[in-house]
Amino acid sequence: MKLHDSTEDNEIQAQLNQKDWNEIRANDSWGIFKIMSEFVNGYEAMGRIGPCVSIFGSARIKPGDPYYLLAEKIAYKISKAGYGVITGGGPGIMEAGNKGAHLGGGTSVGLNIELPFEQHHNPYIDRDKNLNFDYFFVRKVMFVKYSQGFVVMPGGFGTLDELFEAITLIQTKKIGRFPIVLVGTTFWSGLIDWVKTVLIEREATVSASDLDLIKIVDTEDEVVAVIDAFYKKFDLSPNF
Repeated sequence: MKLHDSTEDNEIQAQLNQKDWNEIRANDSWGIFKIMSEFVNGYEAMGRIGPCVSIFGSARIKPGDPYYLLAEKIAYKISKAGYGVITGGGPGIMEAGNKGAHLGGGTSVGLNIELPFEQHHNPYIDRDKNLNFDYFFVRKVMFVKYSQGFVVMPGGFGTLDELFEAITLIQTKKIGRFPIVLVGTTFWSGLIDWVKTVLIEREATVSASDLDLIKIVDTEDEVVAVIDAFYKKFDLSPNF
């Protein structure tokens, strides 16, 4: 059985041969300053925006897709309710989220990342709120530090990464217990069933109460209702 394509093997070998250990160590040391600059720029820009809701989802979903249209409606209603919207700034669900916020007259933030494919910023981000990052971990800090809620649309590995990052930080009390809303019962039910039957019941690696952190909904009105209920419970106001 062939494990790797020869082209892939050649690419891996080229990467391994690029630098010796001393070069890697030197570059890592100087890279600290670039990381610091991304944090400083991100904090300064995001600190002026105010609390927002992050919308996560696939870059591959096309305009006209039902999930794209639903994400646009969700962002529109979120912005009309007084909340800003943060997305990853790219195409697909991210574009839909920024578009909905833009059409709703709300704050529309894009946190872009340099990738070899898929990612390019969409035209619906506020001009002064289009941030670019080289490091995924810096970008993720901006998502969780300045989000007062997380709306998770269907997506791939990146979306799952963002979802479980938010759950972990809330579970470990590193950030506040902000609402996490999964949109699409059909899409998410298999994952939730696996968490219940394997992680909770069979392996006991997750507490049953951890699922209380998540709400699964199917409509834009349900999303806003979950977020509004959270704010009313703690007597908070959006963007203040």
